[in-house]
Formats: sequence, C-alpha cells, structure tokens
Amino acid sequence: MKLIKSNKLSKYKNLSHGFFGSKGGFSKGIYKSLNCGVGSNDYKSNITKNLNIVLKKIKSESKNIILPNQIHSNKFYFIGKKNIKKRIKCDALITNQKKIPIAVLTADCAPLMIYDIKKKVISVVHAGWKGAYKGIIINVINYLFNKGCKKKDIIAVIGPCISVKSYEVKKDFLKKFLKKNKRNLVFFKFIKKRIFFDLTKYIKYQLLKLGIKKIEIINKDTYKLKNTYFSARRSLVKKNNDYGRNISLIMIN
Repeated sequence: MKLIKSNKLSKYKNLSHGFFGSKGGFSKGIYKSLNCGVGSNDYKSNITKNLNIVLKKIKSESKNIILPNQIHSNKFYFIGKKNIKKRIKCDALITNQKKIPIAVLTADCAPLMIYDIKKKVISVVHAGWKGAYKGIIINVINYLFNKGCKKKDIIAVIGPCISVKSYEVKKDFLKKFLKKNKRNLVFFKFIKKRIFFDLTKYIKYQLLKLGIKKIEIINKDTYKLKNTYFSARRSLVKKNNDYGRNISLIMIN
C-alpha cells in the first residue's frame, strides 16, 4: 500500500493522517486498486471496501469519511458538532471535532492538509489549478485567521500532485494567469516552445504570501506511473473513459 505521512504532522500524537496512492485495494481494471473515487464509475462495493481499508489504516473507529462533492471552487465547509453533513459541494473541509475523518480526492490536483497546533483545528483542501486560482487556499487560511488562529501556529502540507515536468499547458492557460497578475509568469517553465505549469510552487507562494512558513512539500509526481498514483492526465493520454482517485485524509484523535 502506498501511504505517505507528513514529517511535520507525524510529530503530533493527537492526529491521524495519510496521503494514499493507488495500491492496496479491491478495484480492478483502470481503477486498480485503491480507488476511493465515490464519483467514479467503479463498482460502489469496491469503493466502500477501499474506504474501509483507509479507515483501518489510520486506526479510525468511524464508519464514514467526510468527503466534499468537489467542484473546483473556492468554497469550504466547517464541520461543527451538529452540522456533520456528507458530500457538501465545496473543495475544502475544516473541523475542530475529534474522531471525524475528513478527506479530499485527487488525481493530479494537489491535496493540502492544514493544522493549527494551538487551536487544534484541521483542514483538508482539494487544490487544483482552478481552485487555487479562484482562492480556495486563501479563503481557508483567512477563515482560520478569523477564528483566532495565528500564522506561526499553522502547518501546511502539500501532498502528491502532478509535477511541473508533467504539467504541459496551452497558451490560453498561460494568458489567463498573466491577465490576473503578470508576476504569475514565475510559475511557468518554457522548454522548446512548450509551456509547463508548476502547481506546487503556485500553492506554496499563496501560503507564504499569507504568512504561513511551516510548509512541507511531498515531492511525488502523480503522473509518473512508477510512483503508483491515479492520474487524470495519464488516463486521458491512454484514452481511458474514467480514472481512479487518490485519497488524502486527516483526523483529530
């Protein structure tokens, strides 16, 4: 099973977390094998079994993982004692409740985990280029600030996602970013008339601009087959009609 833990988050015994890859589950074919994509066309029974594997791996007694209905937006949802809902249309979850596993699904987009060590608040963010561009990270961090969290107490971990070497984009993509801010040029690389986008660098920049300095980056390119992650872009190249999703999960014990 492909499970990566953050060095920074692992120091806190009150947390359980993990960035999961594509191995160690029940799914077959293009979904082989730990597909946790509840929105995919995989057999629902296999997805349920796979989610149970994930829960066992992080030693959670919960029977459910709270997953957002991801829409590539800048919307987030705070889970309190009485408003635990499943499949909210948003791209980030925040909670201070114990024993509630929150997670996002990715297949090249970046999963981002956030933890305030003093306020004991966690968040998990689905940060693709659209969400990051629209301000999902900025909105989540500002919400935490409004709740009394301090910059110095916040840890942010950027999980496995598509690397700049694998992320070729077109001119209109570049123009969109430059129209917003000409300084966004630093997030692009140009190799023999080809344009490549650095999603990790873009996310890190946003965190630093907000004053978050405790940042960890897990450098695993989801597009590269050898790293054993699901990749939407790779499935597109292979002309598959669907793809599996990686799950990234965090919980306060």
